Amino acid sequence: MITVHLYYTGKNVNAKRFAEEMEVSGTADAIRAEEGNLGYEYYQPLNDPETILLIDRWADQPAIDAHHASPMMAVVADLRERYDLHMKAERLVSDDLKTDERFLRK
Repeated sequence: MITVHLYYTGKNVNAKRFAEEMEVSGTADAIRAEEGNLGYEYYQPLNDPETILLIDRWADQPAIDAHHASPMMAVVADLRERYDLHMKAERLVSDDLKTDERFLRK
């Protein structure tokens, strides 16, 4: 699994407005329905009202590549431009190690 953290930052709560429009318009749901998408959720840091975090999870690189080649990317790019957002990305690749299991309360 590949997880991408995308930090959208703007002014005047534009990042939040962007995320709300992604949800209300159905664009986020369309991305969630793409083959290989394992999760697509927006969060807001409590200490930064101008940033929205997208946690975007994919089965593998071919699924991400297909998403990037899809018509959805033009929609997302247009919204990013409209809301004048800047981005930072972190890419995480999951492993099958269970070394952290002992720290999790279930």
